[in-house]
Order: sequence, then C-alpha cells, then structure tokens
Amino acid sequence: MKALVVGSGFVGRAIARHLLDHGDEAVLASRTPPFADGAPVTPDWVPLDVAVPGAFAETLHRTAADTVVLVHGPSDVTWCESHPQEAMAGHAGAARMVAEAAGDRRVVFISTDNVFDGTAVTSSESTPTHPANAYGRAKRAAEDVLSALPGAVLLRVSLIYGWETADTPKWLNFFASCVHRLRAGETVAAPYDQWTTPVLIDDVAEATRALVTTATAPKLLHLGGPDRISRADWAAGIAAALGVPRERVTAEPRAHGRYAHRPASTCLSSELFATHPATAALRPRPVQEATRLLLGRHLPPTVRSTA
Repeated sequence: MKALVVGSGFVGRAIARHLLDHGDEAVLASRTPPFADGAPVTPDWVPLDVAVPGAFAETLHRTAADTVVLVHGPSDVTWCESHPQEAMAGHAGAARMVAEAAGDRRVVFISTDNVFDGTAVTSSESTPTHPANAYGRAKRAAEDVLSALPGAVLLRVSLIYGWETADTPKWLNFFASCVHRLRAGETVAAPYDQWTTPVLIDDVAEATRALVTTATAPKLLHLGGPDRISRADWAAGIAAALGVPRERVTAEPRAHGRYAHRPASTCLSSELFATHPATAALRPRPVQEATRLLLGRHLPPTVRSTA
C-alpha cells in the first residue's frame, strides 16, 4: 500500500511516519518542505499546491499512490475567521481537485470537531452539524465534496496533541506549548470554559492507518480521547506532571484569548469507533497516561522541571 499524505504539518508527518513504521509506503505532499524536526524516520516529500487545477492529479500519477490521506488547508481557527474566503478555498476548493482525480481510491479526510457549534456536551456521528466559525464551515464544505467519492472516509478528530520541539515553526499544539512554556518558567493562560476530548497524535495515526488499510470502512467516524476536560484543567495536569507550581497556570474565559472563536465544547463521541472491525481493537489514551508517555519519551526525569 502506498499513501499520498497531502499536508506535511504536525499531523501529516506523524501519519506518514506511522505508515512507514508499519511497512507501508508514504509520500508527503505540500507547498513547502516539511519541518526537519529530527525524527528518525523522514518520509519522502514532493511539492504540491492541491488548490491548483490539475496539480493533485499529476502528483497522484507521478507517485503511483493507491490511497490518499488529506490533512490539507489552514488550521489556525483565528486566522480562518479573519480570512474566510481563503479558508474555504484552502479546504473545500482543494477538496474539489482531489474529488476530480481520486477515482475509487480510499481517501481518508481528517476533519474537525469545529463542524459543530459547541452547544451539545458531546457530538456523535448522528449529531447534526452546525459550524460556528469559518474553519468549521470550510471543513464542512470539504466534507460535502469528498463524501461523494466511493472510497472516502470522513474522520472527524478532536483536539490533537503530541510532542513538538520548541523551535517548530507556526504554532505549537496545546500540549507542547504548555510543556515548553512551563519548563521555561513562563505562565500559561488557558480557558476554563472551553472543553475538549483531546486525542494523542499516535492514536490518530493508528486510526488513520486502520481506515486506510481496511477492506471496509465507515463513511463517517469520530475520534476523540476518553477524557472530557477543559484546557485550564488540562494545563494544570501538565504542570503537575512536570513538577512545576500549579500557580503557573491561569484560568481565564475563552473570550479573553486566542480561543474566542472556538465553540465552548469541541467534544466528540462515537457510535462506531469501539465496534467497527477497523477500529474496535484501538483504545485512545487518556490525557494523563499520554502525558506520562510523552514526557518519559522526550524528557529525562532529571531535567523535566526547570522550576
């Protein structure tokens, strides 16, 4: 199996590496080369602007990929809110280029919890979508385009987190940002009224591979972690694991910071994940367990705290 992974950011790189680690072939494709984060496995990369007519079809032919994983488009919710037309073009416009060329290939589209407005405590596959921001509307429009493909799988994921180095360009995922700032002696302000079901990047990559390789896959699937937690409580848990004072975490309303445009609840549940043959054996990890895993993997115990 050879996968073309469109998007070479944090999520795309992790998925491609997971495929390679399990004996599959994977090629990253994006407008700019992926960040060299020093990981031991470096997937091949080809340049691609998926929004350019004909570019995806040519790349698909050149790489001879038989499956596609889509992690394309801008994901900064605040930026999308200020640039709604660009966000729509980056997601739905690019999805049209994929739909024109993908044929009957398996296409796994990594979508988002932001297709819901956050009024429900948690949203399952049967919950009606109602995006409350430009990012969610762009992703929902891309879902509509891709759902017509015979081999498409729409994988909606909750907030993805994992390890990133402090010099990673753009912004760090919430977990990594908290770790590096707390270890540097800084404070972290996090909303007490923005709830999520965080999912470890390793679990996202594992689920994606299961959906890419299975003979039969659901058209729509939700993937969230087992914990429903506020960002403030999550940041406090990270501080505790690092051994830094709890006072370094300040709880604030989401309206006061960069999370103002996010729904109050971006929590996902699933009616299928635990029972579908492709994913029934998978168990997304709780944030406390995953925090210990990530810190143990990347920080020697003697240097975890600089406090």
